[in-house]
Amino acid sequence: MTEPYLSATDMHGGYGKADILNGCTLTVDKGQIAVIVGPNGAGKSTAMKAVFGMLNLREGRVTLGGEDITALTPQERVRKGMGFVPQTHNIFPTMTVEENLEMGAFIREDDFRDTMAQVYELFPAVADKRKQNAGELSGGQRQQVAVGRALMTKPSLLMLDEPTAGVSPIVMDELFDRIIEVARTGISILMVEQNARQALEIADIGYVLVQGANRYTDSGQALLADPEVRRTFLGG
Repeated sequence: MTEPYLSATDMHGGYGKADILNGCTLTVDKGQIAVIVGPNGAGKSTAMKAVFGMLNLREGRVTLGGEDITALTPQERVRKGMGFVPQTHNIFPTMTVEENLEMGAFIREDDFRDTMAQVYELFPAVADKRKQNAGELSGGQRQQVAVGRALMTKPSLLMLDEPTAGVSPIVMDELFDRIIEVARTGISILMVEQNARQALEIADIGYVLVQGANRYTDSGQALLADPEVRRTFLGG
């Protein structure tokens, strides 16, 4: 059996002496959408930060494309192919949309105009406002800029922390559609999402975390169909 593209196994760690992650394991194959859901305080965002190297693990290891990256910094992980979109403070509000995207290409030494054109194609609403300051955009459009900026690094794994937080249901559906399009290009997606039901509908694999450990792991459809998961985590 081939190793998953991303493998983060048996992660233990937290902030200070208290562990928030208690043996959490996440894997994502090429072009898969993996979604982490669970109650507040379950360690969802912490697990994502651990994968990105923002949290020192006491135990566990992270591999990307078969290479052990457990000891690498977030900056080094970006160069290995990770893109990360945090939940907040994920754009430069006083810079234009175009300047935000250019900032995303900081590690590129090649011509990145083709990638910028692809981002504009993916997010036409943002393309129309390329010369506007990003801080003037709606919440949904700002999220699109943040995702676009991460895509400018040409990541092989895109990580999204609560991409639909605070946006309307229509904008949420649109963002999820774009995420599916990104995955179809072969980019792996790992995301934490509060809108669990909607996120699991687009997930190839879903992880339900409770107290920093895996409670359920299955395909998105199987988790949606599981009466126990629905009763406990999806509101019936």
